[in-house]
Order: sequence, then structure tokens, then C-alpha cells
Amino acid sequence: MQNWTSRFFLFIVFSAFVEFSFAQSYTSYFTGDTSDVNTTTQGVTVLMGGATENDNAMIWFLQHSGGGDIVVIRASGSNGYNSYLYSGLGVSVNSVETILFKNGIASHDPYVVRQIRNAEALWIAGGDQWDYVSYWKKTPIDTAINYLINVKHVPVGGTSAGMAVLGTIVNTAQNGSVTSEAALANPYDAKVKLLNGGFIDDPILHNVITDTHYDNPDRRGRHIAFLARIFQDDGLAAYGIACEEYTAICIDVNGIASIYGNFPADDDFAYFLQVNCSLPNNPENCSSGQPLTWDRNHEAVSVYKVAGTQNGVNTFDLNDWMYGTGGTWENWSVTNGALNINSTGTAPDCISSTDDMDLNATEDIITVYPNPAQDMLAISIPGSTSVRSIIISNRIGQKMVTINNPLHMIRKDISLWENGLYFINVRGLNRQKTIKFIKN
Repeated sequence: MQNWTSRFFLFIVFSAFVEFSFAQSYTSYFTGDTSDVNTTTQGVTVLMGGATENDNAMIWFLQHSGGGDIVVIRASGSNGYNSYLYSGLGVSVNSVETILFKNGIASHDPYVVRQIRNAEALWIAGGDQWDYVSYWKKTPIDTAINYLINVKHVPVGGTSAGMAVLGTIVNTAQNGSVTSEAALANPYDAKVKLLNGGFIDDPILHNVITDTHYDNPDRRGRHIAFLARIFQDDGLAAYGIACEEYTAICIDVNGIASIYGNFPADDDFAYFLQVNCSLPNNPENCSSGQPLTWDRNHEAVSVYKVAGTQNGVNTFDLNDWMYGTGGTWENWSVTNGALNINSTGTAPDCISSTDDMDLNATEDIITVYPNPAQDMLAISIPGSTSVRSIIISNRIGQKMVTINNPLHMIRKDISLWENGLYFINVRGLNRQKTIKFIKN
């Protein structure tokens, strides 16, 4: 009897300790109606540069929540978003709750997990992205966030560190924030810590690494260093999205990014970076302890720079990463650790041929149809061409199909492929060309 009593007492003490630990691991600030509601939402994404929130972008964010329950998660600060989101923007919502994580224990708290999963919109505040990675990765929290994005389809967004963790490739800042100067001087600097996959999974941000505070300090150099490291280490031609401090990017359900800011009164810009597709396009020198060189005829990275306006009229298409309105193309390159920017650059050319090739002029009538394609893709090759192989890759460089010595007509079932942009690389003896198509 005494042994049973002792065990029961220890169980009560342990249960109380666990409950106390969970309670001490977070703080909840709640505003509005405590009853849970279910509204019609749209799975949009908002990326914000890290200073004062852009009101028009936040209104857009709330409007896609259907007036439901808004949850803000953060690891520093307090309840500053509650009144702002609940009553400061003129959009009626049921509630706003800020959950302040004090440590990783909160990531396993049933209440915290439930509140996030029940949200009709999720906002990730600024702070230190390493807190977010170390607290949330491989816990019920990142599972809940991915549920909101990919199953429930609610608006999800973030500013500063909150934006930094939304791409599927993350600069974790595990060892602190790296400067552009340091990253260009040594892309393997101890502060360049990159996480590729296994965390937040927003399909429109697949193989994207974001950066914020682009104007203060200048982070363009470190961003291109991140892309070089990803290319060197993983063989991926990744993408970059960046915001200046007072700029916001609102991505709708169709993958069209609208840019909000206060241009022309202020220089508020967003940037969309991609590796130039003219081969070869890998860094010439991305080595530990050495300055980065990624030049490729001064066209290593193509960048669409677009101003943010109060009505978000300027856009960029994240389906093909080729077309935008209101912006200009720049070419960025790095020589011996020095960043070079050509502000009169050109759009990436993935259609015309590269290098000195020996495919004859009839290659120009190689046709790909339909484009866009849904189920079946056809490639027609004139009999007089000297095509040796055809390689179809997705936009991150993964090979889907390799066909050696192809026949004059190729038909490929692509019904099970993911929607998005693909590249058909046609190779001759000493020539090659790349043709784009879209699967939808």
C-alpha cells in the first residue's frame, strides 16, 4: 500500500512538473473571441523586408483569412501585433493570438500546436531565425505550419527572420549573421550555415532562399554567395527572393507576386534572383577560404528588380521566373570576392543556343508541343539535325528523362510530374540549346 501511494505521489508531482514546464515555455497574448471559427481561406504567401509592416500588404494578408483566427508566432518581443491586426487595419477577424516561444519545449505543448493548426492565418514575426530553426524543426510545430500551407491552405507570411525561414532553403544564422563582405571573401565562412529542405515546405518557394533588410545593410553580396554555395554543394541552380526593409511581396494562389511599398516616394524594391541558364553556369571558384568568383561573362545571376508601390501594381511571375511588370533586369556577378552589378542587364535566355555548337540551322525548327502541356509532351526533331541526346530537367536541375540518339519524334507521358517549369536540353556534337516548357 505504501509503495502504491508513493508511486501515485510521484506521478502527480511529475505531471505537475510537465504542465509547469509547458506553461513556462511560452506566453500567450489573446485578443478577441475565444471560440474557434472555420472560414474560407486562400493559401497565399506574404514576404516582408523587416522594418515597419506595410499596411496594404497586411490588409491583403488578412483579407485572405476569411475573417478567422490569426496566430502570430515569435521567439522575442511581446504582443505588438494583437491590436494592429485585430482592429488597426479595418479588416474584421475573429481573434488574434500571439504565442511567444521561450524555448523549444513549447513546440511540443498541445495547446500551442492546437492553436496553430486551428488558425486561419499564420504570421511569423521577426527575431532570430536560428531560434525558429532550433525550436521548431522536426517538431509538431513545423508539422502544423506545413499542414496550414499544404492542407488547410491558409495565408502564411513573415517579416525579417519570419521571411527568412519560409523558403525551403534557409540561411539559419546558427553562428550569427554573416556580412556580404565576409561571405564573398569566403563562401564557407563559419557564419554561412545553410539548411536545404526538411523544414517549412511552401510549394511556391521550393528551392528558394530568401533574404531581408536588403538595403540596410547591403545583403546582395551574401545572397549571391548563398546561391553559389547551394550550386557548389548540392548541384542546384536555386532561386533567391529578397526585400528591402519597407517592401512586401504578396504571392497569390496563382503564383503571381505583387510588390508593395512606397515607391516613388521611397526606394522600396524587391529582388528575384536566378542562375543564368547559359551553360556552363556554375561558379568558377567556390572554395573554402578563397574569394568567390562567379562571373560567367558578367552574367552569372539574372535579377529582376521591381519597385513596390502602394497598390501593388508591379508583379513577377513565380511560375516561370521570366515575366514581370514594372521592373528591370540586372546581371550580377562576382570576381575575386567583388560584387559587380550591371543595372542594364537582360532577362535570362534559356531558349537560344549557347557555346559554339555544330547543330545545323534546322535545329531552329525543333518543336515542343503542346506548351503548356498537361499529360503528354511531344518533341519533333528534323531528320537533318545532329542531335546526340535530349535531357529534360525540372527547374532545380533534377533530371527527369535522358534520351540518347533520339528518334525524330519523342512522346513522353508527364501526367504524374509536378506542375511547373521544365527545361529540355538538346545536345549535338559541340552545341547545345535549351527549350522551356511548362507543365500544368
